[in-house]
Amino acid sequence: MLRRGRVHRKTTETDVLVELTLDGRGRSEVQTGLPFFNHMLAQLARHGLFDLTIRAKGDLEVDPHHTMEDVGLALGEAFAQALGEKVGIRRYGEAAVPMDDALAWVAVDLSGRPYFVYQAEKLAGKIGEFDAQLLKEFFRALATAMKANVHIGVLYGENTHHMAEAIFKAAARALGEATSMDPRVPDVPSTKGNL
Repeated sequence: MLRRGRVHRKTTETDVLVELTLDGRGRSEVQTGLPFFNHMLAQLARHGLFDLTIRAKGDLEVDPHHTMEDVGLALGEAFAQALGEKVGIRRYGEAAVPMDDALAWVAVDLSGRPYFVYQAEKLAGKIGEFDAQLLKEFFRALATAMKANVHIGVLYGENTHHMAEAIFKAAARALGEATSMDPRVPDVPSTKGNL
């Protein structure tokens, strides 16, 4: 069974296409018009072992915010679509990932109830021309559309690029674990019988 999601989100501000295969090899083709964001999304695919295609066009001349948020929403919907009824998944995932001076931690529960916590106060300012503050908006949109409980923290770090990359790699590992199949789970991993 191929667990795939395909979402095309078009608004007056953006046009986003996302194709996601959960049980992939970490291949990606990402074009958002934001080179640093492309690099981070490639990390998400590679370290989560997802195959990911993202083509996004947005009103970057106004602000990258719309593109970042809409990519998050479309990617979250693609995850939800690929997970289907969530039968047999592990549901929970967590990872702590170092990147040189930085250490980030991400925990995920594919509960069907969106909730988002982001503790990365030091991750502010610019990474080249990229506004680091927009990462919070991307992950909030992802958690909301995926209907997942997502907690992100940067425990410490000095270099903003390293902190951001540690977050994406930790998110990749946590999502890879949470979305993976557990042969011991014959149904939905919840006492409610529904996620």
